[in-house]
Amino acid sequence: MDFQAGILRDGNAMDSLEKQLICPICLEMFSKPVVILPCQHNLCRKCANDVFQAANPYWQSRGSVISGGRFRCPSCRHEVLLDRHGVYGLQRNLLVENIIDIYKQECSRPLKKGEHPMCKEHEDERINIYCVTCEVPTCSMCKVFGAHKDCEVAPLQSVFQGQKTELNNCISMLVAGNDRIQTIISQLEDSCRSTEENSEAAKQELCARFDALVALLEEKKSELLQRISHEQGDKTSFIQGLICQYKEQLEKSSRLVETAIQAMEETGGATFLMNAKQLINTIVEASKGGRLGKIESGYENMDAFSVSLDHLTEAVRALDFEPAEEDEEYFDGEEEEVEEDAVPERMGMASL
Repeated sequence: MDFQAGILRDGNAMDSLEKQLICPICLEMFSKPVVILPCQHNLCRKCANDVFQAANPYWQSRGSVISGGRFRCPSCRHEVLLDRHGVYGLQRNLLVENIIDIYKQECSRPLKKGEHPMCKEHEDERINIYCVTCEVPTCSMCKVFGAHKDCEVAPLQSVFQGQKTELNNCISMLVAGNDRIQTIISQLEDSCRSTEENSEAAKQELCARFDALVALLEEKKSELLQRISHEQGDKTSFIQGLICQYKEQLEKSSRLVETAIQAMEETGGATFLMNAKQLINTIVEASKGGRLGKIESGYENMDAFSVSLDHLTEAVRALDFEPAEEDEEYFDGEEEEVEEDAVPERMGMASL
């Protein structure tokens, strides 16, 4: 334990260790209990359960009749099959939990002398209060004799805790937004794949139907295939455009999250408050960004291009040799009826 604590007291080691203790889902330090996947990556059990529930909506609880479900590691994308216990059947990583406890104990120790920021105007005075009017940390001498003597001030620690809580809430808001964006991107990618698959299925069905007809329908077949391809191109281009827009927004939000996390690593109240307000305002403004477009439900369907040719097939099968002389009068009337039925059928094909 003393050896581990010695390592943790090193600043660079602390920074490196904290990065290893960040959950890839919530982007915060692991919250116990921590579970370890078969691929050896760690997750908060709550975060892992949220991902598992989203991927397996019919799995309700450990007492569910559903036998299990699939789980994809967010770090390496390795997919594993979980039993009926879900993520509760995964082994806890007690070593990581112990390291987290030691890390938090080391971080709770007060700063050493000389690490506290000093006032620029009064070099011998430590920054120990916060000017609420000017929204900057300052020292007691500035309040008594200096530029902030007529300003409203507050204890540094109370403002420090308040703004750190506010920044933490902003980070949570960004992370939640990023999760929603990632979900939308996945749905858009699935919709794009479904559109392509449905388009191919519609083409194959159309080809199968037209191949059974005479050469007279070949021109119409090509025309309908071209329309499906055009619709497919329009839809996939629109969806791909949305994907690019969401990815750009996700990238911007991720950069803000990284900046905010780095700010959260600052343990000094005064140093933190130097940039906290501006960072919070930046995050709030980014969160107010314009809303991106979405696709309507069923947008990927290509059902409108499904064509039934059964009636045309029956009309073709009804064709036969010319009748005998004594039957001409009977078949002449029947052929006229067939021709009258065929005319609206051709008109119906043309309207497609």
